[in-house]
Amino acid sequence: MLTAQDREQLAEKGISEKQITAQLASFESGFPYLRLYAAASIDKGILKPATTEQQSYLHAWEEYKNGDHTILKFVPASGAASRMFKDLFEFLEAPYAEPTTPFEQKFFTNITHFAFYKDLNSACVRLFNQNIPQLILEGEYKKIVAVLLDADGLGYGVLPKGLLLFHNYPQGARTPLEEHLVEGALYAAGAKGDVNVHFTVSPEHRSMFESLVEDNAGIYAKEYGVNYAISFSEQKPSTDTIAADMNNHPFYDKGKLLFRPGGHGALIENLNDLDADVIFIKNIDNVVPDRLKADTVLYKKLIAGVLVSLQKQAFEYLELLDGGNYTHEQVMDILQFLQKKLFCKNPETKNLEDAELVIYLKEKLNRPMRVCGMVKNVGEPGGGPFLAYNSDGTISCQILESSQIDMNDPEKKAMFEGGTHFNPVDLVCAVRNYKGDKFDLNKYVDPATGFISYKSKSGKELKALELPGLWNGAMSDWNTVFVEVPLTTFNPVKTVNDLLRDQHQ
Repeated sequence: MLTAQDREQLAEKGISEKQITAQLASFESGFPYLRLYAAASIDKGILKPATTEQQSYLHAWEEYKNGDHTILKFVPASGAASRMFKDLFEFLEAPYAEPTTPFEQKFFTNITHFAFYKDLNSACVRLFNQNIPQLILEGEYKKIVAVLLDADGLGYGVLPKGLLLFHNYPQGARTPLEEHLVEGALYAAGAKGDVNVHFTVSPEHRSMFESLVEDNAGIYAKEYGVNYAISFSEQKPSTDTIAADMNNHPFYDKGKLLFRPGGHGALIENLNDLDADVIFIKNIDNVVPDRLKADTVLYKKLIAGVLVSLQKQAFEYLELLDGGNYTHEQVMDILQFLQKKLFCKNPETKNLEDAELVIYLKEKLNRPMRVCGMVKNVGEPGGGPFLAYNSDGTISCQILESSQIDMNDPEKKAMFEGGTHFNPVDLVCAVRNYKGDKFDLNKYVDPATGFISYKSKSGKELKALELPGLWNGAMSDWNTVFVEVPLTTFNPVKTVNDLLRDQHQ
C-alpha cells in the first residue's frame, strides 16, 4: 500500500499509481523472450543496394531535403563518460604506482596523442607547477590520472562524453558535440541551409552543453554556410521506473521510494515532442575526424534516400486505398510492397477477403517508418537485426538485444551467434503520416520488451526496470528496413584508449 508521502512523491514526478502497479507487476512476471523467425542477413531482410540503386536513393534524398521539409538530427548525449575511464579509475586504486597493465602502459606511452593532452598538461601545471613530462619523470603517474578524472582538474571522470575533447585539428581540438554539428551540415541541411540538431542531456550538464554551443556553433555555421537551430531536452522524471526489493515490493531508501532512470527507451518521449518530418538518430560517441567523414555522410544520405523513397510509395498506396477506387491487382501489388520492401509478412493474409486485406494494409502502411544501417558482425557487443514475430502474428524486422533472446534454446542461441550483422545505432526515421500529421510515437511501443537488472543501494540488493529500448521495443511497431552500411561508419569510443585508434587520430 502506498502512503500519503509515496503519493506525493509520485505526483512530483508525474507518475501515476497505475504505472507503479504495472511496473511492480513486471517484476513479478518478468518479460517474455521474443519469438525469432531468423537472424536478418543479405539473403533475408537486409538490403545491399547496387551502385545504380545507390545513385537513385542519393538523388531521392537530395530532392527531398531541397523541398519543404523539416529535417532533424537527434543525438542522445546524457550518458556519463565514467565507463570510458574504468581502467584508469582502477589504476588510481591499484597498490602499484607505475603503469603495469597493457592498457595503462598504452595510455601513458601515447599520452601526447590525445586531443585533451594540451588541456591536461595545463591543468597539471596549474595544480602541481609541473608539466606532464616532469610528472612522468618523477613517477607521478597517478597525479596525472587524477587531474584528468577529478573535478578540480579536467573532470573527465564525471562529464558526459559529448563534452570531452576527442579529435585534434590545426585550429584546435573538437568534442563529439561539435563533430555532430559538422555532420548535420554535411547531410541534414534543408533547402534554406537550416540544420536542426537536438541533444538529450542531463540536467546537471545542460549549461555546459549550452555554453559549448554558444562558443562554437557560429564558427561551424560560417565554415559550412548553414544556419543552426540547436535544442536540448532532458529525460523526463515521469519516465523513471520504481526499484523493487527481491520480493518485488517497492524499494525504499531513507524512507522514500527509490526511482531509477528508465534507460534510453525513455527518450521516445523526447523524440515524440519534436516537430520534424525526418529525424536522424546516432549515438554521441560514434564520430570521426573530417578526413574520414566521407563514408559517414554518403551512407547517411543513402539510408535517408531509402526512407523517403519507401515513404513516398507507401503514401501513394494509402491515398489509393483511401480513395476506394482500386482493383484486386492493385491490392496485391500493395501486399507485395509490404512484404518485399517493408519486410512485414503475415501468414494469414492468404485467408483474407479483399475488404479485410485493405484494412490490414492500411493499418500496416500507416505507421512510423525507419531505415536502420547495419554493419557486418566483427564481434562488437550490441544488438542485432532479426526477423521476429509480433503479438499479432506478423513477422517484421526488429533490433534485438541478447537479453531479449532465449539463450537456453539452442536454435535461438545459434541464430544470435550466427548473425552476420549488428546494430551500430544508425537510424533515420519518418514520423508523419500521409496526411501530414505527427504520429504519437508512444502508441507504437511494445511494453512487453522491457528488461530487469539487478543492482544494489546502501548495501541492499534491488531490482531495476529498464523501459523498452529506444531502437528496440520502443520502435517495435514501426515499419523497419535494414540496409548494410560499411564498418567505416561505426567508430564508437568505449574506452579512452579507443581515441588512439587511427579512426580518431
